[in-house]
Amino acid sequence: MTSPAPLAVVLVSGGLDSMVSAARAKEDGFRLLALSIDYNQRHQVELAAARRIAAKLDADRHIVLPLDLSAFGGSALTADIDVPKDGVGPGIPVTYVPARNTIFLSLALGWAEAMGARDLYIGVNALDYSGYPDCRPEFIAEFEKLAEVATKAGVEGQPFKIHAPLQDMTKADIVREAARLGLDAGMSWSCYDPAPGSLHCGQCDSCRLRAKGFEDAGLPDPTRYAAL
Repeated sequence: MTSPAPLAVVLVSGGLDSMVSAARAKEDGFRLLALSIDYNQRHQVELAAARRIAAKLDADRHIVLPLDLSAFGGSALTADIDVPKDGVGPGIPVTYVPARNTIFLSLALGWAEAMGARDLYIGVNALDYSGYPDCRPEFIAEFEKLAEVATKAGVEGQPFKIHAPLQDMTKADIVREAARLGLDAGMSWSCYDPAPGSLHCGQCDSCRLRAKGFEDAGLPDPTRYAAL
């Protein structure tokens, strides 16, 4: 009898990047434990996309974990702060959620250790992105070191690997990768400030980066935008 494929915990937000990252984990031969965080984000619609994606990728299990970060605030995604609509600018935008990827990876790490998984996948990207500090390669490398000293598995010689397969891709590269993997990009959700009628607003940083990715990739964009 053959041994079952190993497990990997994949963070699935519902966005295009996390969908491609999770599909890469599947292509790498892992069975998927999909983790989505309901942090009371403004764009709750992305969780419906996360459920679609986890089902499409045949995840062994999908947990949507409630963790209300609006209690902390500090971001346009979790507090009564307007989402910028004037284009991607310099600096870290107000859509940054304080320590979000640190929090999410910590939760993914806990589940991985509990399930005996040693691989975690996250769809961060450090080229075409909004300048978030927790999307950089330095962050991923340091979190991997942290996992080694912060867990029973790590100190007993079973280190964790944090996979960030999109780390050095442009958004156009990610769009092409979605096509190569046979994914329906229209299943994913990127907009930070959804418009009525389940439309992407077309003006927030995330929408602009998404639309430009399809344009630069020379592939049709299945996204329904309120405006561009």
